[in-house]
Amino acid sequence: MPNIKIFSGSSHPDLSQKIVDRLGLELGKVVTKKFSNQETCVEIGESVRGEDVYIVQSGCGEINDNLMELLIMINACKIASASRVTAVIPCFPYARQDKKDKKSRAPISAKLVANMLSVSGADNIITMDLHACQIQGFFDIPVDNLCAEPAVLKWIKENIGEWKNCTIVSPDAGGAKRVTSIADWLNVDFALIHKERKKANEVDRMVLVGDVKDRVAILVEDMADTCGTICHAADKLISAGATKVYAILTHGIFSGPAISRINNACFEAVVVTNTIPQEEKMKHCSKIQVIDISMILAEAIRRTHNGESVSYLFSHVPL
Repeated sequence: MPNIKIFSGSSHPDLSQKIVDRLGLELGKVVTKKFSNQETCVEIGESVRGEDVYIVQSGCGEINDNLMELLIMINACKIASASRVTAVIPCFPYARQDKKDKKSRAPISAKLVANMLSVSGADNIITMDLHACQIQGFFDIPVDNLCAEPAVLKWIKENIGEWKNCTIVSPDAGGAKRVTSIADWLNVDFALIHKERKKANEVDRMVLVGDVKDRVAILVEDMADTCGTICHAADKLISAGATKVYAILTHGIFSGPAISRINNACFEAVVVTNTIPQEEKMKHCSKIQVIDISMILAEAIRRTHNGESVSYLFSHVPL
């Protein structure tokens, strides 16, 4: 693949390495460091003039530092005469702040991040399972919102023996579309849990809509942060007669009390993709299992570079 350079930010170097290994390339040379006042400094260590540049940086860890690092890397490549700069952001930062709620003075931070990426010089965005698909509309540049769904379907069929007698469950109304799509592919039933929140990160009450009695329940969600919702949902499903409960998440953020909650919950397994590094969390929680999605991102990069359609990736996992 001529005229392509892939650089890694510091948020998830392991995923970046898997992507370039898949493409048969080497990671571009870049040095990121901090001055003593904590300003981020980036030095691109090779020529990018006329190159098609991809910068892999996930919205995890020290999110603000990593976002700033990404913006600086994009700008550094752009002013070094790269022909095109694509930001590969497996987990999009601030995606949950995508609208004004009842509070009239709430910010729409996802729009602000979109503006920052555009102003820094990004020509294209590749991301995965945005919290709300409408975030694509915040950009005036192309956004490829890839799906983990094909990889999730593959994992269910290979790892859950009783998958034909399962119910796919959304832990909130917002995920109903995602859940019905997976249930249709598997030709199984789906259910919904309606939750009421009194304040952020705290669930007040849950109501199950649908039947899970004597079935395997598979909770599907795009992201889990403190895991209060999915752990409450698991308890609700067991009390409603489910035989086993699995949780499948695209972005396993797992902050605060998340790991202890998962350890104490009644999950058979909590399955996440590696859009966010999970090695440390897996040491403290044996229930966490990881689906590798590096091949999906690598194929999206290859197809984008060659000017091919990426729609194949919405229904297939690359071999």
